[in-house]
Amino acid sequence: MSGSRPLSSGLRALRPEAFGADPSGERLARIRRSPHFKDGVFQNPGGTARIRPSGSTVDFAKVFFDKEQRPRRAPEGNIPVHPTTLADIARPPAIGLRLTWMGHSSVLAEIDGQRVLFDPVWGERCSPFPFVGPKRLHPVPLPLAALGPVDVVVISHDHYDHLDLPTIKALAGTDTLFAVPLGVGAHLERWGVSPDRLRELDWHEATKVGGLTLTATPARHFCGRGLRNTQHTLWASWSVAGTEHRIFHSGDTGYFDGFKEIGAEHGPFDATMIQIGAYSDFWPDIHMTPEEGMRAHLDLQGGRPHGVMLPIHWATFNLAMHPWAEPGEGTLAAGRATGSRVAVPLPGEPFEPTAETVPTDPWWRAVALAPSGGWPVTDALTEAAIKTSADAGAKAQADTDTVAQDGPADGTGEPTTVTAG
Repeated sequence: MSGSRPLSSGLRALRPEAFGADPSGERLARIRRSPHFKDGVFQNPGGTARIRPSGSTVDFAKVFFDKEQRPRRAPEGNIPVHPTTLADIARPPAIGLRLTWMGHSSVLAEIDGQRVLFDPVWGERCSPFPFVGPKRLHPVPLPLAALGPVDVVVISHDHYDHLDLPTIKALAGTDTLFAVPLGVGAHLERWGVSPDRLRELDWHEATKVGGLTLTATPARHFCGRGLRNTQHTLWASWSVAGTEHRIFHSGDTGYFDGFKEIGAEHGPFDATMIQIGAYSDFWPDIHMTPEEGMRAHLDLQGGRPHGVMLPIHWATFNLAMHPWAEPGEGTLAAGRATGSRVAVPLPGEPFEPTAETVPTDPWWRAVALAPSGGWPVTDALTEAAIKTSADAGAKAQADTDTVAQDGPADGTGEPTTVTAG
């Protein structure tokens, strides 16, 4: 696939504002110089990824219109939302790191005295039009204006459920910086963000914001907002390193071996925010299942349980055919199978990943249609169980280090696949 010619001025005038802008000038020249840009498009790590539903239309329709499973794709009741207040996020985190999941992939990270806002989506629909497209399943935990000053907004890619026009336009009126993948800056400039507030990075490039180092790291996905997708904007995951803490945001991605390399270079991480929703057998290369997400978390941590995994990209929008509650259930099951700490806060509920306890209550069960066999008898890890499993993992690693000269330890560190929902 090769890049197409720029739109004519007449067609550009008719283009909806939400479509953003195509890269041009020096930005386009920089894109063409990227080692990850070939044959007119950005290339995925690990080879070509299928970005359109695979299989026949008939097979897709059978799954999409399945009468038994369809009701499970949305909650039965109102999703509980933590009533986030300024008091929740005004006081500094006790140990220097606090995360507040706002729903989907939007996370406010307070790290070593700085505030980072990942993929903020405050709009009602992830769509170029306000009257059609996937609609928010729960309200935002607090108004964007009540969030307070943000040092840097980090965008993973330009899809509508990660790059939201009304949210960016509201933030354009502040003095925050924006860290974005290569090419995405064209959209933001069209929406009112001045070029001097943009940090536009290719994979493996880094920028400094205060005491933080933000690095754009590879991901396995794709891009595009308009009817004409030129693949001229990059997608990325992100590593953020402060003076004391390190965090990782996956953006949207399929599983690939590159997580091990990212972990070796930038980890281990105190917390990972990993995409585990909107997966399907029809697009297995571009989104991860909960089991794959846990595997990625372990890869990022050097193959052993470390830090806390926060599942993202679920619960807020209905973007796939799996049951609405399945990503949460599957992530808890994968955490149990690997002895990994998993945090499942309510939308808007702040928590500190390095604290002794993190939120673990499977809150979605109160508002989801239960699976035919009922909810698992083994509930989410209790705080004591999490601490025990983490201690056991640390002891096992210490034992392995002690006897390393006698040969490799038993086990592969791979998560056990557990059917959820």
